[in-house]
Amino acid sequence: MENMEHYLLLKSFHILGVILFLGNIIVTGFWKAFADYSKEWKIIAFSQRLVTYTDVTFTTLGVCLIAVTGVLMAKFYADFQHIKWIVWGLELFIASGLIWLLILIPIQFKLYAITKKFTSNESIPKKYWTLEKMWMVFGSIATFLPLMNLYWMVFKPT
Repeated sequence: MENMEHYLLLKSFHILGVILFLGNIIVTGFWKAFADYSKEWKIIAFSQRLVTYTDVTFTTLGVCLIAVTGVLMAKFYADFQHIKWIVWGLELFIASGLIWLLILIPIQFKLYAITKKFTSNESIPKKYWTLEKMWMVFGSIATFLPLMNLYWMVFKPT
């Protein structure tokens, strides 16, 4: 029984991590899209600053909780490296993480640097819009992968 309580505690923290992670990346994408749609430099600069801060805080915390608790829970399954839903879940999580680390975070910091230079008497540079489109495309992919992962974790197909 003690093992089951330990597993359920880990599962609770795992779900909290998923809520923080998915909640932040989905809301951030919508929030940023609406800010950019306004084409108002003050709104875009404010949005980009908070997108960067919330990603550093909530996405990072969510990722850490998911990774640590996921590995610890997987150990409750004998020979978990051969359980399809665990392997697929891990692969999707890693793929999304690589997109974030190698593409999205560098773009996000470039966008943040550009918005820090915004002033009222200049238009938003083309470089911002080019990077923004890339951020949205790769961000959509990096969001879709964990949503697929959610399916694998809930339904556990064999």
